[in-house]
Amino acid sequence: MASAAHAQVSPQEGPETAPAGPVDDGPAPEPSNERSPAGTVTTSGGLGEILVTATRRSTDLQATPVAVSAVDSQLIDQAAPRDVGDLAAFVPNFSAATIANFNAASFAMRGVGQTSIIVYFEPPVAVLVDDFVVPSVQTQLLDTFDVEQVEVLRGPQGTLFGKNTTGGVVTVRTKRPELGFIGAEVRGEYGDFGTTRLQGAVNVPIGDVAALRLVGGYEQSDGYYKNGACYGPVTGFVPNKFQGQEGCLNGESLGGKDVWQARAKLLVEPTTRLSALFQYEWIRDRSDVVPSVNVNYLYEGDTPLLTDLLGLTDPNAQDTDPLDRAAYTDRFVNTVELRNGQRISVDGVYGNIDYDFDFGTLTSVSGYRFQRSRIPNSYAGATAVAPDGTRLSFFDASRDDDRKTYQQEIRFASDLGGAFDFVAGGFYQKDKIDFCVSQLLGFLDLTSGPLPFGNWNSTPYILCNAQNATSKALFAEGTFEVTDRLSLTVGGRYTWEDKTWRGRQQTFIPAFGGGFDPAITIDEALDASVYDYPAGVVTVDASAREPTYRASLSYEANPDLFFYGTYSHGFKGGGFNDQIGGFAAFGDDLDAFRTAARATEPEKADSFEAGVKSEFLNNRLRFNLTGFYVKYDDLQKQLNVPIVVNGQPNQVTVFVNAASAEVKGLEMEASASPFDGLTLRAVAGYQDGEYKEYDAPNAGYDLSTAPLDRAPKWQWTLDGTYNMAVGASHDLTFNASAAYTGRNLNTQAIDDPLGNTFLDARTLVNASITFAEFDERYFIRLIGRNLTDERYRVGIQNVAGLWVNAQYGPPRYFGVQVGGKFGRGL
Repeated sequence: MASAAHAQVSPQEGPETAPAGPVDDGPAPEPSNERSPAGTVTTSGGLGEILVTATRRSTDLQATPVAVSAVDSQLIDQAAPRDVGDLAAFVPNFSAATIANFNAASFAMRGVGQTSIIVYFEPPVAVLVDDFVVPSVQTQLLDTFDVEQVEVLRGPQGTLFGKNTTGGVVTVRTKRPELGFIGAEVRGEYGDFGTTRLQGAVNVPIGDVAALRLVGGYEQSDGYYKNGACYGPVTGFVPNKFQGQEGCLNGESLGGKDVWQARAKLLVEPTTRLSALFQYEWIRDRSDVVPSVNVNYLYEGDTPLLTDLLGLTDPNAQDTDPLDRAAYTDRFVNTVELRNGQRISVDGVYGNIDYDFDFGTLTSVSGYRFQRSRIPNSYAGATAVAPDGTRLSFFDASRDDDRKTYQQEIRFASDLGGAFDFVAGGFYQKDKIDFCVSQLLGFLDLTSGPLPFGNWNSTPYILCNAQNATSKALFAEGTFEVTDRLSLTVGGRYTWEDKTWRGRQQTFIPAFGGGFDPAITIDEALDASVYDYPAGVVTVDASAREPTYRASLSYEANPDLFFYGTYSHGFKGGGFNDQIGGFAAFGDDLDAFRTAARATEPEKADSFEAGVKSEFLNNRLRFNLTGFYVKYDDLQKQLNVPIVVNGQPNQVTVFVNAASAEVKGLEMEASASPFDGLTLRAVAGYQDGEYKEYDAPNAGYDLSTAPLDRAPKWQWTLDGTYNMAVGASHDLTFNASAAYTGRNLNTQAIDDPLGNTFLDARTLVNASITFAEFDERYFIRLIGRNLTDERYRVGIQNVAGLWVNAQYGPPRYFGVQVGGKFGRGL
């Protein structure tokens, strides 16, 4: 990427390795165990070479015929991001938000994006960590402390990178242990909203052939929302204990973080040919429930939303800071445990093994990852309090899953020493998910009267299903140097995917019968409800056999000017809908249920792109430009279809192949070092997309007139870093950036275009000042984010006829980081 930050390549990527340790924006340093100063920019002139592994071997970005951007640890330190999603600002046509009501990644690229939390949905933008595919969007917003480099490949990925995608792939490479070096790295941060971060790493050599790196971190904050929503006087269609109540919630802080995470890494290199990296990953996230803010006032339709009709929203909400009027019920009812916050646990074991032959490198990537997620939410951002203190769960729910993923990849990257080289291998992934969603439909106590076994506000309505999926693939890609300047690359992949889904219709826990304990916990429900109580459970199979392929022609006009053109065909697998069976829509008709539960077909993309990569003024200026056109077929769409439940409006989520679309655009990356110590960066992305056709059940208007999901027309970033010496042993580094993302559609209503919801256009201004010793023994960094204190939505949804709710990005933040690195070579 034109970040001017020298991107590291670790030994596992191929026989040619870059120097160990972080590097900077100057010329590539000589191999050494010495560390470069924290947050500095080399003042020796020119922009450093950028090494990437977009072709599964180490290559100079400026001579790589792929639309790829890279961000290294030096730029990460200077930008001080909250997580890897903040790095999207440095990649054209790549935007990051969160899925409404969850702290889950909503990544979007070239006209396709993730807007759904559905656990069986294959994201159009994949995330790989040390070549392991992270399957769950709930844990893709990674902490960046232990990250050496992030590469973002734009466009369909159908040959070399893990699972198939139609949008692109984010590959994250963590820092490796160092042989012959003993040392430690520590960092602490304190800032607004009671934010505290403590992070550290220790590197310990084990003889001459191994090293151990232990990494740990803890993040805690109070959150930047307030539980301050106002309500009332509450009305109802039937008598209820909330009738006539009014007031505001207590104003407590919401949205706080409480996350522990660690990695243990063992690197073994008994010979110069063999390198083996073994890792254990551990995450325990006990953060607050993601707060919801009711934004009914954004809805411009003629029919009042039910939350407004019942007096559960503040008619003057638009005049109040949205961060001060979130609504959270703090309920704890059987399988809906909001009071416990979200509970996400990850345990993973991985192995990356490389063996270097004289004619190439054989690589094995193995991994097993277990993720347990308990994610409750007060979705509507609206509630009321009864005289006895009971809070109304207008629509509280908890989405809970256990997910086990195993992956094995074997590939060989040749080094034949001639005009032809290739990469070939095989990929296997097995993914098993058990899922339940429990809901408290308290609003029906205000509109429909009691249930036979209690009231709606305290009786969980539960839906459970499960999936077993396998994906197998064989792939090969070869490059032939037609001349010393002209190269042709051709690659292909063939994928076999098989999925089996089991599910039952939604029902009340007391109505399960057959010995099902009404006091069952969610853990017991996940383990038993689909497997041990088979009555009413249906089984559906799905399979896909898909070829994907890529061809690229590149031409090096001279050492500073490189042209390429690429065609690629990619797909992402079809998926089941974890919401099918809601509201017992099919009664006793299991055949109709089975038919409705069928999986979508794969989504396909055909991409054409052409680009130029150039350097000028003795490597003082770098300019890269890419133009692209992508045609999508069988786009998988999540549709919120209005229905009526017990005489009241509600919705059902439908997951179908509904559309085809075309997207075209431009992507520009530039960097310059006009004089020693100053580095300037610019990134710009433009995309223009439209549906060619869009058909869906019960559509109330021409759906193809809507913009594409999560596809801002413009995105740009300006960033600058200036480094100056302070005395003989210290320096100051100033970094500032302004990043713009255009307005973009987040969820589409199918009954009324006025129900479509959008993320705001925003320009975020960030800055940091770092004072450090040249040898990086210690540093202190002042951080400012969102300096103009913008209010902007990062997630929003319209639940047809009921409410509109949103989440917001952090307000202005000031913090201070202190840290240091200590160690020596042995």
